[in-house]
Amino acid sequence: MNVSRLRNDFPTIRNNEGVYLDSACQSLRPDRVIGAITDYYENYPSCGGRSVYGMSAKVSLMIDDTREKAAEFFSTDDPECYIFTKNCTEGINTVARGFGLRNGDIIVTTDTEHNSNHVPWTVLSEEIGIRRVYSRSHNNGEFDIENFKMAVKKGVKLVSVHHSSNVTGCIVPIKEAAEIAHDVGAKIMIDGSQAAPHMKLDLKKTDADFYTMSVHKMLGPSGMGILYGKRECLESIKPLTAGGGAVGLATYEHTDLAPIPDKFEAGLQNYSGIAGTKAALEYLSSVGMEEIRDHDRRLMRYIFKRVSGIEGLSTVGPEDPDRRCGVFSFNIDGLSPHDIAMILDKMDSVMIRSGMHCAHPFFASKGIEGSARASVYLYNNEDDIDRFANALGKTAEMFGRSVL
Repeated sequence: MNVSRLRNDFPTIRNNEGVYLDSACQSLRPDRVIGAITDYYENYPSCGGRSVYGMSAKVSLMIDDTREKAAEFFSTDDPECYIFTKNCTEGINTVARGFGLRNGDIIVTTDTEHNSNHVPWTVLSEEIGIRRVYSRSHNNGEFDIENFKMAVKKGVKLVSVHHSSNVTGCIVPIKEAAEIAHDVGAKIMIDGSQAAPHMKLDLKKTDADFYTMSVHKMLGPSGMGILYGKRECLESIKPLTAGGGAVGLATYEHTDLAPIPDKFEAGLQNYSGIAGTKAALEYLSSVGMEEIRDHDRRLMRYIFKRVSGIEGLSTVGPEDPDRRCGVFSFNIDGLSPHDIAMILDKMDSVMIRSGMHCAHPFFASKGIEGSARASVYLYNNEDDIDRFANALGKTAEMFGRSVL
């Protein structure tokens, strides 16, 4: 993996516009993805699946090609099992709303979920009275499989857990989690927004019933996500939205839904985003997901090495860098996370995230007001980490407060 060559593919890096360490929120995009988006608007800016002229047919073929690329990328056989969404959040809500949950039905999540996999269940609890059971994590935020086994009992309808935490970077063993869920007759949905960009996924082997992801975290366009589901699972749930393109035949009295994937994609789609999604998956394939994961791990180890002497710094999550999927969350005594982020940006154009990272219950349960978060990806290198660590050390020295 030639990181120097890869870096030249990203405009903001090529133009020296700072150190970007916020890929857990949204990744940068390479020229190939930007070019695919532009190519759609310049050369075939039509809609797919409706008209019969050549330009429209080209859009329809591009959509089919993107589904086929997704099926290949995630090692499954059926391209029709890939639904285009706005983001991971929409994918989760599609399943939550379409699953047919009723009063008293039990769903299980972990206690470290992003709001995308927390709020929908809270709303359904208030609206229809579903019961929520939490699998409790270890004190450092790591997944506790024994507690998970106790939470997932007979009678549970659905398990919905993240693959990797956006705060601690801790990974859930989803194949084992799926086996546990299926043993009690439950279905399982995985929030893969943080994991899918960083590791090779074989969705057939993991046996997850649903897997959701945000393409904008894996070099793709903003406002693009993917919901994968086993065919029988997708066929059994209702779509989140209804309208043109999602029906077979509509009369004044009745509507027949179209088969998957169309029944989930009502209205005109984000065609440029779909084109960019295909380009992003092709780019990641050309680099190699195993190489990306190894690179992420090396950078996490280097971050821990470089910040080890910074006074007043405390990490959120495990101290072992190999147990964190591209995410380093931390605090400095005497400084708020937002202060840290603003100072690093002003000091040396180092861009990190600050706040509760849409994981409010996790921070509230730990009595922590939030954290600063640096997250790495394939285009980051050790020079980026050096700039981050140097600026962070100066920030702690100049503005932090030692705790005696």
